[in-house]
Amino acid sequence: MPEDGIDLAPKADLLTTEEIERLVKLFAREGGVKKVRLTGGEPTVRKDLVDIVERISRIDGIEHVAMTTNGVALKSKLEALKRNGLKSINVSLDSLVKAKFEFMTRRDGLDKVLKSIDEAIRIGIETIKVNVVVVRGQNDDELLDFVQFAKEKPVNVRFIEYMPFNGNKWETQKMVSYAEMFDAIQKKYPSIARIPDETKSEVGKNFQIDGFRGTVSFVTSMTNHFCGGCNRLRILADGNLKVCLFGNNEISLRDAMRVDNASDDELKAIVEGAVKRKKAKHAGMENLAGMENRSMIRIGG
Repeated sequence: MPEDGIDLAPKADLLTTEEIERLVKLFAREGGVKKVRLTGGEPTVRKDLVDIVERISRIDGIEHVAMTTNGVALKSKLEALKRNGLKSINVSLDSLVKAKFEFMTRRDGLDKVLKSIDEAIRIGIETIKVNVVVVRGQNDDELLDFVQFAKEKPVNVRFIEYMPFNGNKWETQKMVSYAEMFDAIQKKYPSIARIPDETKSEVGKNFQIDGFRGTVSFVTSMTNHFCGGCNRLRILADGNLKVCLFGNNEISLRDAMRVDNASDDELKAIVEGAVKRKKAKHAGMENLAGMENRSMIRIGG
């Protein structure tokens, strides 16, 4: 979270429940999309979240509904979300130390996040991933603590290389590489072994360790990009389509629906045009740092 926080978007600027449902139907029918992930900002702040999950899970072709969340307000909503079709969650958790958690997130909520993870385990959410953005000098000393977390709980701890976005004061020296993280873990746990990727579009390098209830993964966006296998499209909360996380080109599907009264065929043409303009890979670590882009809190994971 940027030090000065963010200005919340007016509710009228955000996609409505019906607009979200319409777009997912279009992507499922015309684009073969089978998995939808709800991110944010923070999806649990929406009062219609359970309704959104239910509507999406009932759409023909959609096989998997997931969510990325900070976990602070998640616990009380989990049973209803699961009952209405939520299959998996990614919980953002960058520190297991209360003071550092508050510094990095600008809120006091570590205990609530941990209780949300435990509740997800208890009720049997299919897949539970814990996203850890590793920043040198802030939480890189907790690497083995998070590995221990995966030893004790049936979760996938995902170590994510620090990425440049507006407001996060990114510097090359703050980025802890996948190779460095892996070496540190392997010294402690020499049995760490690669798990075969489930799909060609898998963004994490996944590993198991003998005797662990959970697994660990590495998301190597900076040092070993996976652009060639990326099949993700992002529709932001305000309805802008973003074909690459690191790209700064966006096109408003909200305005196409509301202002231009676009038909489904016209929306399809807009999406196809954006996808065709997508570059083969992102600009690289050094160039990305100088590019104008939204802060990650405004994009969603």
